[in-house]
Amino acid sequence: MKNELIEFSYYNDLYDLYKNLLTNKQKEIADKYFIYNLSLSEIASDLDVSRSAINDLLKRVKLKLDNYEEKLKLNKKLENIKEEINKLNLDEETKKKLIEVIYNGI
Repeated sequence: MKNELIEFSYYNDLYDLYKNLLTNKQKEIADKYFIYNLSLSEIASDLDVSRSAINDLLKRVKLKLDNYEEKLKLNKKLENIKEEINKLNLDEETKKKLIEVIYNGI
């Protein structure tokens, strides 16, 4: 269960960074899955397709996200920046704002 949550969180982060590189159909389904947290069955029912079709598409989306991260490494760079900011002698609110500004600039 913990590994599933870690994986979901990881792909959610990648999706947030790279979603504009996906097709509209991929974004539509990934939004329902990552942002609205719908199950595969709920998405399939909503779009009147099979659950396996949704599962296959999400697998392809995850492969694309992995490929983008492997090449661009934006998530890794962002995590490194967060680590360095957290080492600074700043109050938590300032750290949070700084991370948000950097993240929104990517």
